[in-house]
Amino acid sequence: MGRRGKNKGRPVSGWLVLDKPWDFGSTEAVSKIKWLFKADKAGHAGTLDPLASGMLPIALGEATKTVPYVMDGRKVYEFTVAWGEERNTDDLEGEVVEQSSERPGKSAIEALLPRYSGVIAQTPPAFSAVKIGGERAYDMARGGETVEIPPREVEIHRITLLGCPDADHAVFEVECGKGTYVRALARDMGRDLGCYGHISALRRTMVAPFSEEAMVPLADLVALEQVEDDAERLASLDAFLVPAGDVLSALPRIDISEDQAHRLRMGNPIILRGRDAPVATDDACAFARGSLVAIGEVAGGEFRPRRVFKP
Repeated sequence: MGRRGKNKGRPVSGWLVLDKPWDFGSTEAVSKIKWLFKADKAGHAGTLDPLASGMLPIALGEATKTVPYVMDGRKVYEFTVAWGEERNTDDLEGEVVEQSSERPGKSAIEALLPRYSGVIAQTPPAFSAVKIGGERAYDMARGGETVEIPPREVEIHRITLLGCPDADHAVFEVECGKGTYVRALARDMGRDLGCYGHISALRRTMVAPFSEEAMVPLADLVALEQVEDDAERLASLDAFLVPAGDVLSALPRIDISEDQAHRLRMGNPIILRGRDAPVATDDACAFARGSLVAIGEVAGGEFRPRRVFKP
């Protein structure tokens, strides 16, 4: 008797802009959402630390093919730095490794911020997902190894001091590019100010192209578990999803016919005609009747599919 095939879940597709709660891991969040939606596939666009809250975009089904385009988007964080201590994790979770009785004034903090604007060199935290020789840095650090991570360039589009609620804390907002570690910003600012520092609160409020208003609290989704009718519950969950094509607004868009859509889904290129067709580009997206069909390149008067999407 043959073995039964594994239940792969339903082919639901779209983005859920989750408002991840504090003390809940990104992998744990993806697993929970995949289970709630009974989805066949799920992935996220940018890890958010367990001690951080806020926006965690999660792609389901065919939308997972668009994850790289969200990963590259700008991100906005609001964070609080606690002065006087540096910790080995650069946040509340770690052990204190340096201490100081010095505290920076508002004017000293504001004078420092221009150093943290534009393209800067940043050394990721020892407790991070950066790979060193095939191993995650945090696994090495937890095992007691000394972790040496080379600095890398990251881009800070803006960083603003929002306030100093007391002498021991300062609240900031930063808009940054891919690969930026906010915990490293807190660590480095503390060193530059001669007082040490670590993150005591962190919230991500934006991952482009999604806005803060699009976030859905996990509690709202979990509450739907009380709906006994499967079809009604899943329909209510699906109403929160953003179509995969909506995250590609920065790419040139090509509207095509159903016949052309069929060719693309078979992996074949299509000829582009008309004055509005892109001349050449590495990334463009093709839509038929408002639905995303493919992402690909335009060259030689053709659209050549690289990723195709099921109807």
